[in-house]
Amino acid sequence: MVIKVFLASSSGSTAIKKKQQDVLGFLEALKVDYAPLDIACNEDNRMWMRENVPVEKKPTNGIPLPPQIFNEESYCGDYETFFDAKEDNAVFAFLGLPPPPGSKEAKEAEKAFILENGPVENGTVENETVENGTDDAEDEENLEAEEVEEENLDDDSLKREVPMEEFNGDEHTDEVEAEVGGETGEEAAEEAAEEDAAAEEKVAKEEEEEVVENTEEAAEDTKAPVKQEEAQEEVEDEEAKEEEELRQLEEEEDE
Repeated sequence: MVIKVFLASSSGSTAIKKKQQDVLGFLEALKVDYAPLDIACNEDNRMWMRENVPVEKKPTNGIPLPPQIFNEESYCGDYETFFDAKEDNAVFAFLGLPPPPGSKEAKEAEKAFILENGPVENGTVENETVENGTDDAEDEENLEAEEVEEENLDDDSLKREVPMEEFNGDEHTDEVEAEVGGETGEEAAEEAAEEDAAAEEKVAKEEEEEVVENTEEAAEDTKAPVKQEEAQEEVEDEEAKEEEELRQLEEEEDE
């Protein structure tokens, strides 16, 4: 299988040149064999590319821009879809090629297969592995039951060693009553009122901080759509410029 990359060698767009360089550089880094096909100097390459890019993948003007990537006759995608596959470590799947053994993409594919089908040996699921996994799970359950039983025994022993009054918290009741006995009812009421006021002040402060935080978040949310619209307008202007340059290039060649 040959990977075909359709390029424009004489494009005046720096953006197109950079995208083409990114694709070729990454394919070379992965040691993927590919064939660069120039659409600027070869009319057959240009017509073949235009005819074989799916309709739903073409821009509104119907003229796909390079680079466009194919696996033999099968369409893989353009620069944007290639970049997405690169970010997801799925370039070989994007190209329709098996990942090399030991690569990160191969390991991810193997993990996904095992999660879906279980360990496989010679096309069959390893029953021994499944049985061992069941036995291990049973052993873990038995071990947990033994640990719980030991904890219960330790609690019972602790209860027997500690006097019942101390275990129930009655031993220190007299000490607490002696400390509190020296205070008048008015002093206790004043302390309770101060504690309530401090608690209310703390709650009010937390609510105020939450309102300020929500206000800042709302302001950030308002700014985000504006930035997105500006970025989208810049992308659309760049694409329009690229399309105009390619159209001028085609008209010059036709003349």
